[in-house]
Amino acid sequence: MNDSTSGGEVAGGRLNEDWLAVWIGLLLFALSLVHLSGLDLLGWAVTTSVWTDPAVALAPVGKAYAALGGVGALIATYLGLLVVLGAGAVALGLRLGRFAAAFTVVFAISYVSWIIGSHAHLAAVTPAEQEKFGIGWSLKLTNEGGYIVALIAGLIVANVFPRLAEWLHEAIRPELYIKIAIVVLGAFLAVTVVGRLALASTLMLRGAAAIIEAYLIYWAVVYYVSRKWFGFNREWAVPLASGISICGVSAAIATGGAIRARPVIPVLVSSLVVIFAVVEVLILPFLAQTFLADEPLVAAAWVGLAVKTDGGAVAAGGITEALILAKNSAAGINYEPGWILGTTATVKVFIDVFIGVWAFILAYIWTNHINVAEGGERAKAREIWERFPKFIIGFVVTFAICFIIAVSVGPETRARMTPAIAEANTFRVIFFILTFFSIGALSNFRKLWQDGFAKLAAIYFLCLFGFVIWVGLVISWLFFSGIKPPIVA
Repeated sequence: MNDSTSGGEVAGGRLNEDWLAVWIGLLLFALSLVHLSGLDLLGWAVTTSVWTDPAVALAPVGKAYAALGGVGALIATYLGLLVVLGAGAVALGLRLGRFAAAFTVVFAISYVSWIIGSHAHLAAVTPAEQEKFGIGWSLKLTNEGGYIVALIAGLIVANVFPRLAEWLHEAIRPELYIKIAIVVLGAFLAVTVVGRLALASTLMLRGAAAIIEAYLIYWAVVYYVSRKWFGFNREWAVPLASGISICGVSAAIATGGAIRARPVIPVLVSSLVVIFAVVEVLILPFLAQTFLADEPLVAAAWVGLAVKTDGGAVAAGGITEALILAKNSAAGINYEPGWILGTTATVKVFIDVFIGVWAFILAYIWTNHINVAEGGERAKAREIWERFPKFIIGFVVTFAICFIIAVSVGPETRARMTPAIAEANTFRVIFFILTFFSIGALSNFRKLWQDGFAKLAAIYFLCLFGFVIWVGLVISWLFFSGIKPPIVA
């Protein structure tokens, strides 16, 4: 697991993944804004369309780079990411050569998965699209079915070729990839909500309220079950309760550090979090499509509350949006894209903010009331900042800048913002793909049978599927039912 929840620096003065995600996300955002001046700096990025003829599957996202062709755009995208992420790897203290070799394989498998997921038999949604491609059936996953293909590919690597997974370890960084994507997502959401401020503010307020209510219930119950039913001591019960109830990896590591737990404990909890997140990503979006297609924002909030990793939750939100939009589109209801994913991401961002506050509260309780040492160090308010997930700063900055520009400029400039941010959003999709593959590649199910894992897995399964998911559904329904995304005319 990557500990990217602490402050801006790590041992040796190197940048950590949290801050690295901020800077890479802001770089992509800044380059996309140059498009407003008429200069296209990101149009060489590759994009993939629904296809039956592989020759037309790939293309540059910007028309100015059409001469590159699909394969040229794919190579340019790979090289661009390799340079930026390679520099980031050096900043993290990784071996550049090893990272470059591993990333090459990770990118290749991930993007091939995306291309496969964009085949018409998987991605075509409407009867008109099926007729266009000359096919008689489709799974109607949209091209975001490629996320599932990438996840399955990662699971195969982890469980069938574990040595390959170990060799790829330097580039298997789901926390980094998803946090970069979330920073870029801030700009995309800003463009989406401009002109619909009442709905956006309602979603934010309800999201914050839902999180506070849900996690005050979640944490207390999981802690009680861990202590009373399974006999865990406090050192185990706190990271376990945080991992199951708040936000998985980040919460387990942050709260484990807050109470000075042995490092192995949050690491073991984090391993379980990733494995169960994979199961949720494979199941919850399809349940949401089946039972909550008429309440898309309930589904969005539910996924955000239920899936316990940033990568898993936001990625599951993307799949949920694709599935629900496809089902409603087939029925003649065309919701505006972005609102379902945006709601999931907003819920997750508020949860990540909650982590820092909760870690400080636990640190204060532990150092002042439970594990009191004479002359020992007490929790300080700065721990809120130290535990605060820094990538949220990037999300807020891109959202705020993009929103201010959108409401301040004239109609012509505002019209250019959509294609500009769309180019940055292309990279957001690519980082999503890398996240899905990485989550799968980290999920070696054999770990469930290692010593000590059976008991942890039992309590995780009981709490997550016994009440966390269902309490999250009830709370999502209470706060979001009846609120619908805008309809596209």
